[in-house]
Amino acid sequence: MWRPACGRRVTAGSCALLASSLVRLVRFRHGNRIATGSLEGAFVRPLRGTYFDNPVPTGEEIPLQDVRLLAPVLPSKVVCIGRNYVDHAEEMGGEVPEEPLIFLKPSTSVIGPGDPIPYPSISERVDHEAELAVVIGRLARYVKSEEAGKYILGFTCGNDVTARDLQAKDGQWTRGKGFDGFCPLGPWIETVFDPTDVAVECRVGGDTRQAARTSLLTFGPNELIEFITQVMTLLPGDVIMTGTPAGVGPMQVGDRVEVEIEGIGVLENEVTKGV
Repeated sequence: MWRPACGRRVTAGSCALLASSLVRLVRFRHGNRIATGSLEGAFVRPLRGTYFDNPVPTGEEIPLQDVRLLAPVLPSKVVCIGRNYVDHAEEMGGEVPEEPLIFLKPSTSVIGPGDPIPYPSISERVDHEAELAVVIGRLARYVKSEEAGKYILGFTCGNDVTARDLQAKDGQWTRGKGFDGFCPLGPWIETVFDPTDVAVECRVGGDTRQAARTSLLTFGPNELIEFITQVMTLLPGDVIMTGTPAGVGPMQVGDRVEVEIEGIGVLENEVTKGV
């Protein structure tokens, strides 16, 4: 099993608390307040501080039905992996690269569960891409794969939304994948989780479009962390999108899109008309 990472500013006591009891982490809005907390059954227990800085429970209990869940983290960057499933590489007309193919989504692309995915007026095809997302728990640079688990806070569901026509037109991926709202994450972070062989599924309007298992990933989370941290420093809260399986396809305004990862939960968003 993976265990949550301890950041440099987290005390030994609070890290032990996080590892032992705060299994499912959330960001939420309650009234005018935005906070982090742990989700335990039908209740959210707010934290004093953040996941990364003295995550001590306040002692409050708020019914889940009374809060709005937000994107579980606000990353400085989202590092994505292209063509990490053989079947997806084939459907895109290519092969899995010899090394991980990395690209970035801006932090402004991140939205949470229930938030609308905007369909940009300048695009004629916007696709879903269901993915397992890794949330980094501490500053990471030049990390070896065998040590990578120490740097992982947990895992969540992600959707690497893509304006496919713009991606093809530009010949590179920044614009096609970088629109505001093109990176739904959530609904929470699962901190005690084994990512080696779990189901990843995407449904659009209730119809299954993508279905695979993470055991089919060419490069797993440990390898990705080693590769990425040779290039750039990962900060607490940064997200790695591990790649999408075959079955990517278009969404339309009004579609309800669900990304489900076994052992985590369901991330649901609706496609709406954008600018």
